[in-house]
Amino acid sequence: MSAPRLTELALFTADVATVIAFYERVLGVAPSERSEQHAAFQLGELVLRIHVAVDPGPGGPPADDHVAFTVAGLDGHAAALTAAGVAIDGPRDLPWGRSAYVRDPDGRLVELT
Repeated sequence: MSAPRLTELALFTADVATVIAFYERVLGVAPSERSEQHAAFQLGELVLRIHVAVDPGPGGPPADDHVAFTVAGLDGHAAALTAAGVAIDGPRDLPWGRSAYVRDPDGRLVELT
C-alpha cells in the first residue's frame, strides 16, 4: 500500500474571478479549467480548485483555508510580488525551511516555500 498524497485542495469564495486572478499572479500559471463558478489549477499531481461559495448540504465538502506551495527562487518571487503590490510577510528562515506568507482576497493564509 502506498502512502497517502495530497491530490486536491478546494477553496470556496464569493468572488471567484478575483481569487483566480490572485492565484494566477502568485503561482505564475493559468488555470487548466475556468468558468464563472469554478477554476482548476493543475500543479503537478495536485489540483487546486476554486469554487463559488455555496451553503454545503449534508455530506458537502469541507473548507481548508491553509495552502502551501513550493516556488522556484523564493526571494526573487517574493520581490516580484512586493513590486506588484502584494502584501507579503517574509521570506524568512523558519525551523522547517525558508518561507514567505501572503493572504488571498478572502484572507486565507498562503505559504510560499
